Amino acid sequence: MKSFLKMLFVAGTFAGVSVFSLAVVQDDVQAEPLVASYYGYELAGSPTASGVPFDPSALTAAHKTLPLGTQLLVTYGGESVVVTVNDRGPYVAGRELDLSQAAADTIGLTAAGSGVVDVQVVE
Repeated sequence: MKSFLKMLFVAGTFAGVSVFSLAVVQDDVQAEPLVASYYGYELAGSPTASGVPFDPSALTAAHKTLPLGTQLLVTYGGESVVVTVNDRGPYVAGRELDLSQAAADTIGLTAAGSGVVDVQVVE
């Protein structure tokens, strides 16, 4: 639990969040493997489905059906990050989650470009 809290603190600090809130992963939900990719600085400022301009340095994600504002714990290669769904997508066949570049950097996904991540909803 200490390492999870430390990860959340680092993620919150990295995102520039000044108020720390404890995120709790739903106990009754297993991590779901999804194919994820990321989008970066080339789309900075583009509108998102939430109405907020895309910020590649924020810890955000795009998903086709999850409610906007849903927080997800995304794990790849033993590294985890909490992201907030603020956009729709991805629109590339076979991909189920798009991460911001900051989120992908945090878990080491940028080197691969895409990969299978484990995703859990955070309450």
